[in-house]
Amino acid sequence: MKWCKNCVLPDTRPGLVIGEDGICNACKNHNTKKHVDWKQREISFKKIVQKAKASSDGYDCVIPVSGGKDSTWQVIKCLEYGLTPLAVTWRTPGRTEIGQRNLDNLISLGVDHIDYQVSPKLESQFMLRGLERFGSTAIPMHMALFNIPLNIAIKFKIPLVIWGENSAFEYGSDDDSLSGYRLNSAWLSRFGVTHGTTAADWVGDGFTPKNLAAYFGPSQELMDHSDLNAIFLGHYFKWDPETSLASAKANGFEFISGGARTGLYDYADIDDNFISLHHWIKWYKFGFTRLFDNLSLEIRNNRLSRNEAIKIIATAGNQRPKDDILKFCNFVKIDPKNFYDICEKFRNLDIWSHSGGQWKINNFLIKDWNWDAI
Repeated sequence: MKWCKNCVLPDTRPGLVIGEDGICNACKNHNTKKHVDWKQREISFKKIVQKAKASSDGYDCVIPVSGGKDSTWQVIKCLEYGLTPLAVTWRTPGRTEIGQRNLDNLISLGVDHIDYQVSPKLESQFMLRGLERFGSTAIPMHMALFNIPLNIAIKFKIPLVIWGENSAFEYGSDDDSLSGYRLNSAWLSRFGVTHGTTAADWVGDGFTPKNLAAYFGPSQELMDHSDLNAIFLGHYFKWDPETSLASAKANGFEFISGGARTGLYDYADIDDNFISLHHWIKWYKFGFTRLFDNLSLEIRNNRLSRNEAIKIIATAGNQRPKDDILKFCNFVKIDPKNFYDICEKFRNLDIWSHSGGQWKINNFLIKDWNWDAI
């Protein structure tokens, strides 16, 4: 593994490229923000708003929302610029009480809302198959949360879909054409977190096009040639988790201080009991966890030094979400041992080695790491 000299991410992260200077493309992307003419970007956004309002008969835009601080910020921004949004949520089967309160608060800001729930029985089966096939519990989640808003926008003839930050830009992409303002079929294929699959690839063994209907998105031709414009708000306004948090808190967003469910931020991933598994299984596949991503953002925003971030990782460990794993196993009806056995199949042997009864990563970021078997 090679580690970025500026942040704490390794080259095993999909899309992350570390240059000859030892700096990753995500850090380099972030460094370009200080050269961006944000006033001009705002003018560009206003033109998009004007076009959407002129071409819509009802709602001007769809905003995919969870109720988290980022989607709350998206709603606030859209309302500030005079848009009439339809907020759309894929309802996670693991929604938490605080997640429901924050979603209710978001709606109270002044938006119509669709809470789209897929059959929990189907999602349970789909999540388990995703885990077994790709070592990912979140494939149905990402298929649903990306495709449902796009389908609704097309069916209701809503001209604009407004997403949050572009992960291809913020976390690194080996294709610069995907790091801009627009979400299209190429972006979904590469960064939709579905391992390059579509719903059609899962048909069979009890899954049919009909019971998977929520996961099918618009065709590539329709996405690329329709009048629908799907954009990232983070392209037009400087995206920073602290900025969106401050805006959300000022408008009723709540969280419990004193410890993150996973990663660094105690205000993130609080609406879903299952998302922590998606983040944690990266430990097997890539040798890092959500914490490394979050700390790298803090380093880029000059709120932490790299040495401070490394100390936090050493103290936190790999943050295995034991309680959430038990909840997930209960939901998909498997034994926790079976869960760990499945995860073990996806351990990346290019970086992991087994000796002395323990799995270890050679050239790990922290030399005196307290290795364990999980």
